[in-house]
Amino acid sequence: MAAPGTVIGWKLDRDDRAALLDRHPPRYESVIADHVTLEVGAAGKPVPPVVEAQIIGHADDSDGVEAMVVSIDGSSERPDGSVFHISWSLAPGRKARESNDLLKGRGWRTFDQAIPIRLLPARF
Repeated sequence: MAAPGTVIGWKLDRDDRAALLDRHPPRYESVIADHVTLEVGAAGKPVPPVVEAQIIGHADDSDGVEAMVVSIDGSSERPDGSVFHISWSLAPGRKARESNDLLKGRGWRTFDQAIPIRLLPARF
């Protein structure tokens, strides 16, 4: 896990989070639904700018990792080649970083209609 303060990205607006959790109830016990990572190991780098964001898809490995796929300014691809996402929920013993493996290895299901969300630039 990255040291606190070395990850930059966006925090999900609290009101949007609450509405999304009602609309898409988490499947697993540990609810994350907190942020979108732009870069890990970014100590000293500025937080990213405000962006236009939408949830465009969903992934679930049926074994304890669930994630929502996010489009940032029209693209779901992070600069490192992985997929922008929000780790949604986890079963005991699973880690949020496993969402990256899920999206890379198994892909994801696209929603029929994108869901606009508000993201706040952050360091965490």
